[in-house]
Amino acid sequence: MVLANILRTDADVHRAMPADTELAQAIAVLARAQQDAVWDRTQASNKLRSHLREYYPGFLAAVAPLDGVLTSPIARALLAAAPTPEQAAKLTRSQLRAVLKKAGRSRGIDAEADRPIITSFPGLGSLLGARVLAEIGDDRARFTDAKALKAYAGAAPVTRASGKHLAISARKVKNQRLAAVGYLWSFAALTASRGAKAHYDRRREAGDRHTSAQRNLFNRMIGCLHHCLTNQVGYTEQIAFPIIAETTTA
Repeated sequence: MVLANILRTDADVHRAMPADTELAQAIAVLARAQQDAVWDRTQASNKLRSHLREYYPGFLAAVAPLDGVLTSPIARALLAAAPTPEQAAKLTRSQLRAVLKKAGRSRGIDAEADRPIITSFPGLGSLLGARVLAEIGDDRARFTDAKALKAYAGAAPVTRASGKHLAISARKVKNQRLAAVGYLWSFAALTASRGAKAHYDRRREAGDRHTSAQRNLFNRMIGCLHHCLTNQVGYTEQIAFPIIAETTTA
């Protein structure tokens, strides 16, 4: 009854649920499950690292050069074969070679298929692109303009004015999953896009801290994403960062 009265009296401040397709909903389920698994793995890895530092420091030193360190297949295989320092000391060279061979990486990965609009953006690969799609969906009427999408992602700051006082702060009410993707996306874009790097550097020179400059870059990139999705066009560096592109050309 309470919910019905809310809709009866304040219907104008509510909006319908996004009409995403079944495919977009399926991607959302898979992408969110993958992201939850990554967060759980990171938490478990941090706990394991803390225990190993006290109990088994030699193992940490042995796997330090590996990509992914504790999450790498080789590290997991070694820890399973020798979970204690005493067992590690008893491993023979042939046993160690067998463990490493069992944990070897596969080769001959198939070439990637052509990427859609979302993954045409620098810093957005197949995985991060799927996470972005999972959170914004494919209902293009959901966000009427780029400003709405930026607020939903937490990229746009909150501005409060009272008389001569003006306060600007980071947005706390947001889609936490999309905001987490935005951090990774903007960080990866710094090395994948000259325009993104120059934009970040300019914000830093203006006095922004690293986090603020990175969030500002995310704000710029997700605004460009809204434009590209609305107009069904791919990312173009010269359009996303026109001033920087002109300076580079000159």
